[in-house]
Amino acid sequence: MTDAIAILDFGSQYAQLIARRVRELQVYCELFPWNTPAERVTAINPKGFILSGGPASVYEVGAPTIPAYVLESGLPVLGICYGMQALTHALGGRVAASTAREYGLAELEVFASNPLIPAGKQPVWMSHGDRIEALPPGFSVIGKSDHSPVAFMADAVRSYFGLQFHPEVHHTPGGKDILGRFILEICQARPDWTPESIIAQGVRRVRDQVGKEMVLSAVSGGVDSTVATAMVQRAIGEQLVAVFVDTGLLRMGEATQVQKALHDRLGVELITVHAEEQFFRSLEGVTLPEHKRRVIGELFIRIFEEQARQLGQPRFLVQGTIYPDVVESSAPDRSQAQRIKTHHNVGGLPDDMEFELVEPLRYLFKDEVRLVGEALGLPADLVWRQPFPGPGLAVRCLGEVTSERIQRLRAADVILTRELAEAGLLRMKSLNDQVSGSAQAFAILLPVRSVGVMGDQRTYQEAIAIRAVTTEDFMTADWARLPYDLLARVANRIVNEVEGVNRVVYDITSKPPATIEWE
Repeated sequence: MTDAIAILDFGSQYAQLIARRVRELQVYCELFPWNTPAERVTAINPKGFILSGGPASVYEVGAPTIPAYVLESGLPVLGICYGMQALTHALGGRVAASTAREYGLAELEVFASNPLIPAGKQPVWMSHGDRIEALPPGFSVIGKSDHSPVAFMADAVRSYFGLQFHPEVHHTPGGKDILGRFILEICQARPDWTPESIIAQGVRRVRDQVGKEMVLSAVSGGVDSTVATAMVQRAIGEQLVAVFVDTGLLRMGEATQVQKALHDRLGVELITVHAEEQFFRSLEGVTLPEHKRRVIGELFIRIFEEQARQLGQPRFLVQGTIYPDVVESSAPDRSQAQRIKTHHNVGGLPDDMEFELVEPLRYLFKDEVRLVGEALGLPADLVWRQPFPGPGLAVRCLGEVTSERIQRLRAADVILTRELAEAGLLRMKSLNDQVSGSAQAFAILLPVRSVGVMGDQRTYQEAIAIRAVTTEDFMTADWARLPYDLLARVANRIVNEVEGVNRVVYDITSKPPATIEWE
């Protein structure tokens, strides 16, 4: 059985980043709300526990607490920020409000020998308003910062450690090494969470879930649904029938690429449904993003249900849901989080859906999905292509979605991505290749008209926004500093080659506060 780490989430905005960092060490982990029943957490047989940060104060009425089974387990525990304070509170120490809050970069000074962090000074990322005023019995102060006299504490006998700072964020340069020492050396977890092991476990779970029954796979054209389909095909072979719905909301050439990858290369039985007119009719007059997602999600399911009736009513439906979808949609397994947007394949599904879902990628991050796709034999140009939302271009076409406006948007998007690719600024390869430039780039059609001049004639046409971001995990992102001459060339081509557009603007907003997609 794969070794695992259990992460208890106390409501931190960085909780999912902790999970990513653990997975990057090739160790399996799961993220659980702090009040998850003990039997569900211990079912993964954890080798240790990580306690996340959170917005509460331990001395508040009703504040989250460490479940008894964590301390009774005898396993190593690492508390981060609020997790450190909760550990202190549970073991008899004292936490109080700090006179000087600490947010952002700080300098950690480690002055005592320990198995987690070398002695000396290093930059770390702080985000707290409380501090430790009295240590629990058995603990020693190992490190401090200017405003945190206890920035690092340890009880080496019980392998309990507390960090006032966040090792999971990139602003703490040595954070990955700290987590690595805790997980690999102190917890002695084996780094056996590899693409091959993910596939092997996924195949077993799919076979256990569906048995000998027929399964329908929903292929949207994106990386996630394609990889999910390939994994299920590996598990059950001819029991799988994939349905690819051409919604009319796809990128240029996407339908052909999916056909070649699944049918021609992997031998998946693929049915293509041309439903462009249905989707455009359903989206008439719809302008609100959440409404678009619900309309698209329900129509997807209704089309699959119709295909299922024609195929003998299979009970199971494969979807390419991945972990960030679950996080942003605030599904039950992430009850601490606030809903950001409804993903059409999570919160946008109809209540009366006739299928039981098969989601082999539900707890994988995007980079893990890509590595699994390669290991399954999918072509690299498909696996490492730019991320694309499940509802397609509908959520990049702000305002009402029409065939004419989608064609306009698609044409602008092709110009942008091809120019970036030719300039070597469009990352479409493995993250290990360290390709410079944007991790994701696309065009957005705005429901805004402005006055322009073309050929001495007044125009009153729509605007295209360009979005290009740099990111390692897609949970946070910064806008890409693209060369001015490249932006000028893209803008010039769009206004000259795309009918109905006379203005191009560039989005320079990071995530947060914005999301990567506009809707």
